[in-house]
Amino acid sequence: MLTYAEMLALHDAALTDAGRLVERAADGDLHRATPCDDWDLTALLSHMIGQNNGFASAVGDGPADVTAYAEPEVTAENVVGEWDASAAALRKAFAQADEEATVHLAEFDSQVSPALALGMQLLDTVVHAWDVAASLGTTYRPAEASVGFVLDSARQIAARPGGTPGVFAAPLGETGGDPWSDALRLLGRTVPPA
Repeated sequence: MLTYAEMLALHDAALTDAGRLVERAADGDLHRATPCDDWDLTALLSHMIGQNNGFASAVGDGPADVTAYAEPEVTAENVVGEWDASAAALRKAFAQADEEATVHLAEFDSQVSPALALGMQLLDTVVHAWDVAASLGTTYRPAEASVGFVLDSARQIAARPGGTPGVFAAPLGETGGDPWSDALRLLGRTVPPA
């Protein structure tokens, strides 16, 4: 099990990786398809930025309503700035969080620890970084410690009765091969063969 400090470091690296992919995306067609049903690259990036802002507000400022997660309108001209600002706010919120505090996540109407909120964002960041990379026709693999964390989390998510409608697509079975591919499959991603 990862410590809070270890998750912070992994999440920081994931935000940096995702930022590089956002920069690449800004140089191309933001209307490309993504692995996320009904989302083109613009919608995916807007979602990612909205999640960063919402979690930063909930963790850093106390209870935040669903408007904190609002998905901004992004364009090739503003997406890098929007991403950088949201990532900086999220890093600061988690770095300064009281680990014993409770975080209210309005989207789920639930109270969680900062560690659980950080784990949720670590998973979301690396999986959506893969989604962006796939949309750009490239690949992305996070640090192996992140892979292990996401695979464990994905197994728990996939085992829930009814899954997580509206959050992840229906899980696909593990192949028992590459752990990162299996994690992505459990979160509903179709991973092309290597």
